[in-house]
Amino acid sequence: MVIYSKWIEAVVDIQLGRSKTVRRAYGIDEIALVPGKRTVDPAVTDTSWSIGGIEREIPIIASAMDGVVDVAMAATLSKLGSLGVLNLEGIQTRYHQPQDLLEQISSVGKDEFVPLMQKIYSQPVLEELIYKRISEIKKLGGIAAVSGTPAAAIRYKQTIADAGSDIFFVQATVVSTEHIGPQGREILDLQALCQTIGMPVAIGNCVTYDVALQLMRAGAAAVMVGIGPGAACTSRGVLGVGIPQATAVSDCAAARADYEKETGKYVPVIADGGIVTGGDICKCIACGADSVMIGSPIARAEEAPGRGFHWGMATPSPVLPRGTRIKVGTTGSLERILRGPALLDDGTHNLLGALKTSMGTLGARNIKEMQNVDVVVAPSLLTEGKVYQKAQQLGMGK
Repeated sequence: MVIYSKWIEAVVDIQLGRSKTVRRAYGIDEIALVPGKRTVDPAVTDTSWSIGGIEREIPIIASAMDGVVDVAMAATLSKLGSLGVLNLEGIQTRYHQPQDLLEQISSVGKDEFVPLMQKIYSQPVLEELIYKRISEIKKLGGIAAVSGTPAAAIRYKQTIADAGSDIFFVQATVVSTEHIGPQGREILDLQALCQTIGMPVAIGNCVTYDVALQLMRAGAAAVMVGIGPGAACTSRGVLGVGIPQATAVSDCAAARADYEKETGKYVPVIADGGIVTGGDICKCIACGADSVMIGSPIARAEEAPGRGFHWGMATPSPVLPRGTRIKVGTTGSLERILRGPALLDDGTHNLLGALKTSMGTLGARNIKEMQNVDVVVAPSLLTEGKVYQKAQQLGMGK
């Protein structure tokens, strides 16, 4: 990837004040992709990628959020060529019959939402349901991809392995190999987990070169990149932590390249959060991602368990909620959202088609070539010439 801007090179370090020098970081909305000398027919582009030896046609993972993925969704996503991750600390593993709870979450008023969530999620996770949900996904012919926090990895790793999970995502707001915990409390050894659990382990989230490299050296089968950009996440407001996705993905992709030189092993980078449209997916891959993890676009599917609503994973925290519930609506089937044909003109339908068309326009035949297209800083990309769309709330002006 080449970023055309002498100005960027001149202000890599910015004097914030006498005591602090800072670096400029860029979000997805601030960049644009540059066509090269050739074009490619979208029909011959190859969007396939691999994670932990699992081959997928569509470089899209549905987030491990209760409003996005349940057992049926995980199986359907697998059949469509994508991947869905089930949250092992969510409603599906706390309740034998979660439908009534999902109905409550979608119908309660905004002022009652967080207290309701804290009450619902106070029910303990049932280990038997972890085993059952993984088995149900397998019986439906799906890829059993599941997610848990480091604490869940310590407590449930044997059950996850015994149930036959295909890949385990260890996820938290920030994950590192150098965690300092309270005296006497067990700390997750990521390297030992990767070596002993008997399945690929994807680890996240991170936003920096150094931590991404640490996670890869620990044995991560993939690294998730993103802190706080998700549509339903409020971590950036609550904690003030995060790096805009374009810069974060590019930095972590640099770690991947150096790790490959160091070991000969290629570890995919997954851009997680802040991704709504096909254009967002294209830009994340151009910044160096191999795949993206998305929540709100999938929550809009008719099959999604959230009934047109989407909420953050940290929303039910009993002490410091860092997520909210947003109404995303229901716009079509999961197949229409992933593979088309599109009924909407705003880039939220036929995400695979958008990626293939963008790759063709940019002359990229596969994901690797897409990662190397030229990029420019373009803050006006989404607003230039769109006065009528904005005024009439159409297309890109919605």
